[in-house]
Amino acid sequence: MNLLEFLKGFAEYIMQNQEQIVNLSIEHVKLTMISVICAILIGVPLGILICYIKKINKPVLGAANVVQAIPSMALLGFMIPILGIGTLPAIVTVILYSLLPIIKNTYTGIDNINPQTVEAAKGIGLNKFQILSKVQIPLALPVIMAGVRISAVTAVGLMTMAAFIGAGGLGYLVFSGIRTVNNYQILAGAIPACILALAVDLLASVVEKIVTPISMQKNFSSSKKRNIKVKKYTLASVCIVLIASLIFIELGSQAEQERSITIGSKDFTEQAIIGNLVADMIEAHTDISVNRKLELGGTQVCFSSIKTGEIDMYIDYTGTAYADLLKHPPISDMEQVYNTVKKELKEKYDLQILNQLNFNNTFVLAVKKETAEKYQLETLSDLAGVADQLTAGVVFEFANRADGLAGLTRAYNFKFKNSLTLDGGPRYVALENGEIDVIDAFATDGLLKKFNLRTLVDDKKFFPPYYAIPIVRTETYEKYPEIAEVIQRLNTVLSDEVMMELNYKVDELQQEPKLVARDFLEEKSLI
Repeated sequence: MNLLEFLKGFAEYIMQNQEQIVNLSIEHVKLTMISVICAILIGVPLGILICYIKKINKPVLGAANVVQAIPSMALLGFMIPILGIGTLPAIVTVILYSLLPIIKNTYTGIDNINPQTVEAAKGIGLNKFQILSKVQIPLALPVIMAGVRISAVTAVGLMTMAAFIGAGGLGYLVFSGIRTVNNYQILAGAIPACILALAVDLLASVVEKIVTPISMQKNFSSSKKRNIKVKKYTLASVCIVLIASLIFIELGSQAEQERSITIGSKDFTEQAIIGNLVADMIEAHTDISVNRKLELGGTQVCFSSIKTGEIDMYIDYTGTAYADLLKHPPISDMEQVYNTVKKELKEKYDLQILNQLNFNNTFVLAVKKETAEKYQLETLSDLAGVADQLTAGVVFEFANRADGLAGLTRAYNFKFKNSLTLDGGPRYVALENGEIDVIDAFATDGLLKKFNLRTLVDDKKFFPPYYAIPIVRTETYEKYPEIAEVIQRLNTVLSDEVMMELNYKVDELQQEPKLVARDFLEEKSLI
């Protein structure tokens, strides 16, 4: 594909998804603005405090430095068990990362003021508060605003990670595009984020000029003084309108119907599709309103969210619940796995398991056809004989599960020459480029069809069955028992082949999961 064709395709993608891009941009602005304002309200007073109480100077700055050194995803992961999912942990994480420049610049700006200036203020009878508000802060404002500018621009980039926990924002497009190898989607999220960062920096520079005392600015004049006053009033008006608009949008989004449930999903293509299928069916056949928090993260994120009540329902898989959540050794008996999961999740976590859906998205290992022909690979036992010559690339969750790589290599008694952990979409690209030889995949992955890969037969039946199961909070199920019958209707149209085709439409044809789900239900006359 040449550059002209790429730009044409990108323009078409933007036109088709402009409403989603605008909505996610608004979410990103809202989250960033809240985070930066809170960081200023916390950071500036802390910076002032450590100027007056020298004993806490090093502990406060040291703590801020430590937070800055923690990887953002690690800090976010630590927040989830404490604060749950959604906007709150994302905002708290960005606030913590934004504090250091604000605290440090506030402290530096005030501490470096000429002591004679402070003595002169005391000499004319000003008390400590008056000296701070009328002398020190005005003189330190340029330095303080430099810290605010750094924090504001950094917050725009950091807020992309909010998408990992269902908080929305432009990160949704970036990470979704990476997983589905959709460059148009990646750019649709990255470009607005860059533009937003530049706009924030420009706005911060204007604010910096306005708040800086006129006598400290170059080319001081009475006309400039009038211009500064006009800019102050204009900026204040714009801020009031912006804040009022965001509050209105937030109140509108929270005005939910009395009968409503929240549905979550994991962060890969099939989960986004099945989450939308279930949500559309419920909304079409009941009077229940559905709040969608899709593509939240891995199994543990979704399971933690349903236990804490952040979501009311999500779709998992029998094998995942059996081996990963309940920690049982993997077995291949479908009925035993389902019955055990249903019984123990109810007893231990008070969760209802509805009837399993009619497709089995089990784990598989896949290779390029050239690799299969070169080493005569058809089964995992064949792979065991040559594994020490091959490099595997697996996703993080598969690498760390009892029913994943560790258990598989023990069951077949082999070890790869090298094993890498990669995100979903990139491992397919790495396989295509010859950087790895074997990948893990789901049996219904659309990317298997896209990259024309060969899956190896699990001849020892190591992998348990992975039939999709709706997991629902008991109080939600008791309040809305009709959802079980509505979801069960999907079994008349779902199968392994159907799910692979739906996944293929997202992964290869670059269609939106929500539209794929709705079009499929309309085609099958289910809505």
